Amino acid sequence: MVPITYPPKPSSGDRVAVISPASGLPGLFPRPYELGLERLREEYGLEPVEYPSTRTMGATPAERAADVHAAFADPEIKAVIASIGGDDQITVLPHLDRELIRANPKPFFGTSDNTNLLAYLRNTGIVGYHGASVMVELGRPGAMHPQTAASLRAALFTSGPYELRPAARWNDVDRDWADPATFDEEPGSRPGSGWSWVNAERVTEGRSWGGCLEILGWLLMADREIARDPAEYDGGVLLLETSEEMPSAAEVFRTLRNMGERGLLRRFAALLMARPKTWSFERPHSPEEGARYAAEQREAVLRAMRAYAPDATIVFDVDFGHTDPQLVLPYGGTVRVDGPARRITVTY
Repeated sequence: MVPITYPPKPSSGDRVAVISPASGLPGLFPRPYELGLERLREEYGLEPVEYPSTRTMGATPAERAADVHAAFADPEIKAVIASIGGDDQITVLPHLDRELIRANPKPFFGTSDNTNLLAYLRNTGIVGYHGASVMVELGRPGAMHPQTAASLRAALFTSGPYELRPAARWNDVDRDWADPATFDEEPGSRPGSGWSWVNAERVTEGRSWGGCLEILGWLLMADREIARDPAEYDGGVLLLETSEEMPSAAEVFRTLRNMGERGLLRRFAALLMARPKTWSFERPHSPEEGARYAAEQREAVLRAMRAYAPDATIVFDVDFGHTDPQLVLPYGGTVRVDGPARRITVTY
C-alpha cells in the first residue's frame, strides 16, 4: 500500500501556480481565465503565478511537464491549480519526475482530464483535490456558485471534516465564452432533486479514487497509474463522473464492466456518481431528453455494479462533475458515506 498524506495548505497572501497540463485554452478564451485569476486574488487572497505553457495552445507534453515540475519545485508556490481540462494529459505523465514531486508535496486542484495528474499524485503518496479549475468554476459568469466557492475555500485553507450538501439548484447548459454577453449575468439553473441512495444500510469510510470515467478508461487502456495490486483500493470510495462529451449508456457500462473484469469495482465499499452533464453545444438536449440520458446512464451504472459490486453503497447525483455547482473532493483523501443518515463528509 502506498502511504498517502495531505500536503500543507496555503495561507492568504501566498503564491499559487496556475498551469495548463491538459490544454492551453486560456490563450483562446482569456475572459473566463482572467476572471478566474481575479477571483483568486480578490476573493481568496492568493497570488496566481503563470507558467510558460499556461496560455499556449499546442504546448508539447514535455513543455507542460516542465511547468508541473517548476510549480512543485518552487518553495514559494503553496498550491497548484489547473486552468482547465483537455484530452491528452496522459501524454504528459511519462515526462514527470515522481521523486521531484514526492519531495515537494502541494495541493493540486483540477478535474476532467486532470484525472491523470490526480491519479499520478495519489500513486506518489499525495492527496489531490478533484474540483475548481480556473476557467470554469472560478471564471463562472456573474459570480462563483456559493457552494463551489465555500467548498473550494475549505479545501484550500482548512484541514478536517467538511459535509457536502445536495445542490438546491443546478445547471449544465453552457454559454459561448467567445460572446462577451455571456459574462453579463449568471447562468440559469433548475431545481435539484437531492441525492439518490442504493444499499444505504451502512457507514463507509475510506480513501477515494476515480475521477472522469472517460479518462479512467484511457488510463486502463494505456495501463498507467492503475494500482498493480487492486487491494490498494480495498474499502475505498470510488468517485466517478462523465464529461461534456456525454458518453452513451453503453460506453459507460462497458467501461465499468472492464473495470469489474479487472477486479477493481468489487474493491470499493461505496461509489459516488456525479450528476451527469446532459447538455452540450453538439447535443443541446431539451430537459426531457436530458432526463432520459441521465436515467439511461444511471441504469448502466446499476447494471455494472449489480454484476461486480452488488453490496456497494451508491449515491447518485452528487455535485462534483461537469455540472454547476461543483463541490471539491479530496482525491486519495478520506470520504465518509453515512447511508443511514444520508450524509457525505469529506476530509480536507
